[in-house]
Amino acid sequence: MKIAIIIPAHNEADYIKSTLISLKNQSHKASKIILVDDNSTDDTSNIAHEFSADLPLEILTNKSSDQNIPGSKVIRAFEKGLSRLNLDEFDVVCKFDADLIFPTNYLKTLVSTFKSNEQIGMVGGHCVIQQKGHWILENQNNPDHIRGALKAYRVSCFKQINGLRPSIGWDTIDEMLARYYGFKVITVPNLHVKHLKPTGAAYRKGSWQLQGEAFYKMRYGWWLTMITALKMSLNKKKFSLFFSYLSGYLSSKKNNLDPIVTEDQGRFIRQYRWRGIKKKLRFKN
Repeated sequence: MKIAIIIPAHNEADYIKSTLISLKNQSHKASKIILVDDNSTDDTSNIAHEFSADLPLEILTNKSSDQNIPGSKVIRAFEKGLSRLNLDEFDVVCKFDADLIFPTNYLKTLVSTFKSNEQIGMVGGHCVIQQKGHWILENQNNPDHIRGALKAYRVSCFKQINGLRPSIGWDTIDEMLARYYGFKVITVPNLHVKHLKPTGAAYRKGSWQLQGEAFYKMRYGWWLTMITALKMSLNKKKFSLFFSYLSGYLSSKKNNLDPIVTEDQGRFIRQYRWRGIKKKLRFKN
């Protein structure tokens, strides 16, 4: 299978070398890698150019805001890279972050998983972070969810979901739409990727309210938003986020923002989420 990888990168000079080395060392080689230097002010681009002879690498420059606005900034950069691809020439397209170290069998495992079932539309591993000298699973890992840092899509699935949405919550919407269209979303146990920066470390103050906006745009409804906001704030061990999430949801509702899924897709998403909640409650009992 032919794999295309797009890497949006904003001021990743401390990490991009490690990421590209790990991609260079893959047992299954990528056919194309596009790094989008998204308005960096450091040596991200210069460091990436050092790998031009060793990887099928193209480096693009993208002008954007200096603020790391969750969702929209990274997806706009991804879309610039995507515009350089003819998707029909590839089997799999990946959106990877620029602060990851992949095990040498990562792409090979993606390929073997995709080949195992034509209905598998998305595949990913799990992020691990370093704490006190040990690599441990990042607390946002979930066997039902592929982290936004390491998305891989079967091209037919990517086309069916009409690409990625430039909004916070994009990495949930893509999975829900894949399921809506009958594709499976698979996370591979014990396929660990080293994540060199904590998730959300660069987000500006106030960005967390945008998560509540995402709940509204995905048509979660009030009660599902409440439960999800509570769960997320507890997972992050920061209860004040609960009120930020709710504030974002209520503000979006007040301003009557346009949803980014259809009514039928929203109904599917709510049903899927409620089934997951009920399943966990039964398991605990």
